[in-house]
Amino acid sequence: MNITASLALALFALPIALAASMQTSDADLSKLTGQIKVDGSSTVYPITEAVAEDFQAQAPRTRPTVGISGTGGGFKRFCSGETDISNASRPITKTELEMAKSNKIEFVEIPIAFDGIAVVVNPTNTWVTQLNVEQLKKIFTADSPAKKWSDLNPSWPGDTIKVFSPGTDSGTFDYFKEVTVSTSGKIRSDLSVSEDDNVLVTGVAGDKNAIGYFGFAYYIENASKLKLIPIDGGKGAIAPSDKTIMDGTYSPLSRPLFIYVNAKSAARPEVAAFVDYFVLNTAALSKEVGYTALPALIQERVAANWKAKKIGTQYLDASGNKVQGSIATVYK
Repeated sequence: MNITASLALALFALPIALAASMQTSDADLSKLTGQIKVDGSSTVYPITEAVAEDFQAQAPRTRPTVGISGTGGGFKRFCSGETDISNASRPITKTELEMAKSNKIEFVEIPIAFDGIAVVVNPTNTWVTQLNVEQLKKIFTADSPAKKWSDLNPSWPGDTIKVFSPGTDSGTFDYFKEVTVSTSGKIRSDLSVSEDDNVLVTGVAGDKNAIGYFGFAYYIENASKLKLIPIDGGKGAIAPSDKTIMDGTYSPLSRPLFIYVNAKSAARPEVAAFVDYFVLNTAALSKEVGYTALPALIQERVAANWKAKKIGTQYLDASGNKVQGSIATVYK
């Protein structure tokens, strides 16, 4: 990506408040040094990697590194102070927050985009045209799971379903499990799992009886190899798209994505400049890598919170209970 074009596009597309949050000039970027350690969600990885590449082109003496340990794995490292930034495809949990507090880690929470979880099958699968949440539960639950397609619909083939899933350290796994099987439920044990979404794409694309799920961005990248399945969350079958993910009609499989920034790390010029660049360019880069940009109002709130270095999460209340609602009502 041309860095000048990217900046120009972002500055045009985003509210003036975002540009005002930038704390480092282009001229200063070339003077920055130091490593910036990022780890976490494989779903968030593409946009963070794009930011890292463009940022390093302007700040060649810095060394941003981006790992893909999964959201849970990334939070373990982040909450113990091993990384500067954690990519996450879900908000931080009460347990992770307590771990951070025990290690005296404070952080700034930054929503960056929306993503939907795409449910996909092999393109040669002609019988599945849509699924509802109850059917997804039957496929993925450990409690009497559907072993054959005919277990879901007697008119479907009696072939064994091959199930592909992100690993248990993935925020995508956590979110999918919560909205299908339930938080207290158990996922079937005979899954083919990987923290690398590309492995899941290859698995589903190579087996006519396969089904899998991962971030919508990965489906966009691999649409020619996969068949996207609309999901009925109770109001009719809806396919994920930028519009349905942003307006919440692709329910319950759409969610915001985040980065979490260690507050102590944010005091370092190279980390502050990297996050400045991230916040400024997220809207422009989101579409490029298959995400849906946040609404302008949320972008303004994010920029203001980052500029003020607002500590903590807005997705847990003072008692550590999960705050319910859309990002527009939760994020202030």
